[in-house]
Amino acid sequence: MITFDYRNADAMVVGPENGLNIQKEFTEYKERIAEIISDLNKRKDKPGQWLQWMNLGYNEETLWYVKEYASMVRGRFDNILVLGIGGSALGGIAVTEALLKPYWNLLTKEQRDNFPRIFFLDNIDPDSINGLLDILDLKKTLVNVITKSGSTAETMSQFMIVKDRLEKELGEDEYRKNVVATTDKQTGVLRQIAEQEGYKTFVVPDDVGGRFSVFSAVGLLPFALVGIDIDEIMNGIKDMDLALKNTDINENIAAQYALIQYLLDIKRGKHISVMMPYSSRLKYVSDWYVQLWAESLGKNTDKEGNHVHIGQTPVKALGATDQHSQIQLYNEGPNDKIINFIRVKEFDTTLDIPKIFEYTGIGYLGGKTMNDLINAEADSTRVSLSDYERPTVTITMPKLNGYYLAQVLYMFEVQTAIAGELYNINTFNQPGVEQAKNYTYALMGRAGYEDSAKTLQMKMASV
Repeated sequence: MITFDYRNADAMVVGPENGLNIQKEFTEYKERIAEIISDLNKRKDKPGQWLQWMNLGYNEETLWYVKEYASMVRGRFDNILVLGIGGSALGGIAVTEALLKPYWNLLTKEQRDNFPRIFFLDNIDPDSINGLLDILDLKKTLVNVITKSGSTAETMSQFMIVKDRLEKELGEDEYRKNVVATTDKQTGVLRQIAEQEGYKTFVVPDDVGGRFSVFSAVGLLPFALVGIDIDEIMNGIKDMDLALKNTDINENIAAQYALIQYLLDIKRGKHISVMMPYSSRLKYVSDWYVQLWAESLGKNTDKEGNHVHIGQTPVKALGATDQHSQIQLYNEGPNDKIINFIRVKEFDTTLDIPKIFEYTGIGYLGGKTMNDLINAEADSTRVSLSDYERPTVTITMPKLNGYYLAQVLYMFEVQTAIAGELYNINTFNQPGVEQAKNYTYALMGRAGYEDSAKTLQMKMASV
């Protein structure tokens, strides 16, 4: 299993002003944590609780359908183009970047074992979209459009553009074979379009929010299409889920992690949570974590309607790259952060540093490996931060594979749910996001938003 080391967040290491008496806090919160874990597991099957993501690891039906479709289209396409934004894309990007061979899209077809390249359009920058569509052969591209509501303006505008081009290149009948939609089972604009046009579809389950959807067909389909072992991923989820059902905080790393983050925020003023993996392949896990933590916990009101304005601000970093851009601030700037490291114990490859330039000041590096160097960088950064009384925690993965990556991501999801209960907020809504969406609908002329458009125009003119 993955491991969680919280020693450098303890007051014994970083001092009482910046750290916690962790064992004392575990004892004081033991009953509350047990209640939260029991309650989450009792509620997960109830409609409207938005906890169905806790069951995704056991969805054998979805797993079977995904693998069947991936097998059916094997070898037919050179490219997968995923259209989505937020939770519809970030999990897919994080997992494919972590588990595929580095620089996957630059490898030859033989080096990719005849699996396609994969591209994510997760923004609406016209230059980026035009640039990608100009170089893709759409006739050899499978387009996976992902939106549960089917009304996501960014994703559907992308799809309208791509659909138009596909239809012009392949014809009204043939283009449908190049489209697969992942959306709501029964309702929504994309479901309506998919049924009218005859697209192959997969389902975004009810009561699974976008930022918790990576282990549904939202993520599993793109993973399977490029040859990632989704059975291995599901096994990692199931084993971690079993471990995280333990109500004893001394045995449950998600509960430990949630409580430490929560207490460092409310008791020690650590209002920023920095996610810093020491592996380039895990770089986009930080992006995924930023949405999960920010959108789930950044809330105006608590469950009783009190105005609280709470939530840590998540920040992404990458070791060792950001030692040369951010660590100066973390060590000597405001002491308002907890730094979260992700380590990989055993990399897939070893890279030797040759014994050259021995007559110079860099000769000491010869005979070592890049593996030695990145681990030394991680250790030195962690110790340096503790010297400056900055709290840190470390997650360690034995290897970077689907089994352990699934454990990390699922643990983060459960940790987030527990933290939301500690903050006493609704972890699964996002009213701040919805307001901006509604303003966009108004500006773009969506029916039913005419009054909002008039009000918004007045506000924009006065600002």
